[in-house]
Amino acid sequence: MEFIKFEKVKDGKYLKNYELTYRNKKGNEKKYEIVSRRELQGIEDVGGKPSGVSIIATCGEKLLLLHEFRMGVNRYVYNLCAGMIEPGETIEDCIARELYEETGLKIKKIKKILPPSFAAVAISDTTTYIAFLEAEGRLEDHTSDNEQIEAKFYTREEVKKLLETEAFSSRAQMAAYFFAEYGGMA
Repeated sequence: MEFIKFEKVKDGKYLKNYELTYRNKKGNEKKYEIVSRRELQGIEDVGGKPSGVSIIATCGEKLLLLHEFRMGVNRYVYNLCAGMIEPGETIEDCIARELYEETGLKIKKIKKILPPSFAAVAISDTTTYIAFLEAEGRLEDHTSDNEQIEAKFYTREEVKKLLETEAFSSRAQMAAYFFAEYGGMA
């Protein structure tokens, strides 16, 4: 694959749309569209700086899941606590802030933060960290008026039942499956 041209085609408030022109393996010129949360200067910036975190939190023998309305799919789904890194914020600060904002909980112990991974490789260059932690405190709603989120801890048996009947984000579904089948995380 040979990149020929890189062009921004739309500048939204949160997402920027880019068109990549490339030559495929047969030598034909093709166009591919991507979105990014960042302002990209050129092809070398694609897939660069991590923009957020997904949090896999437990408390004792229970897994934290959010049941939230997501506009992109027009329904409630089970999801992980997650969010974007703000300017000047460390990943640890982001984890603490997002956990508190979405659940009212605090970090008891960060077990592991994985290196950034791609969140949606077919359409975006967005990379996020995945953090495993133990949470503590009382569940409280600190979300904005634009979010509809119910945070709750679930046992392994409860998670197994949810996996059979409910809609999940893919990362939350994987985390829930491994929790339900194998117990603890990280």
